[in-house]
Amino acid sequence: MDGEAQIDNDLFFACGLVEYIGRITCNRREDVVDALGRERLGRIIEFADVLHCENVDAVADRFVEDAHIGKGDFNNVSCALYGVPSHWDMGKVYKRLTLGIMRKRAIPAIDALIEAFHSPVAPLLNDYNGSFFYEAPANVLTAHLTGTVE
Repeated sequence: MDGEAQIDNDLFFACGLVEYIGRITCNRREDVVDALGRERLGRIIEFADVLHCENVDAVADRFVEDAHIGKGDFNNVSCALYGVPSHWDMGKVYKRLTLGIMRKRAIPAIDALIEAFHSPVAPLLNDYNGSFFYEAPANVLTAHLTGTVE
């Protein structure tokens, strides 16, 4: 597998895991990213090809315990009135945003991932009663870069 395809897969797993941890702990995704920190996020990306072979519950539980992530009060899944995208669906959305940021800003993957989850468009992506998470990746990236949604 070439390097570009590998980083795509690694970021997909990392973003999906952040989403999953956010759901099981009822925390905003940017809070999960902050709690995990650069070192753990780096490990998740680096070892994604191994970690994805394990049960996602077990992987998430280990990182929740290691980072001391407590219960929050953000439950966008229970607030959803319609179908909820899976954590892997949202992982794909955040992976695309991360890759776009990485390429546009020429920054490392870890920095782009942190920026993506702290994006001004993150609240729109995490609103499952809206439809912004269905937007074309280029539109999501443009909204992130400009800070405006058209």
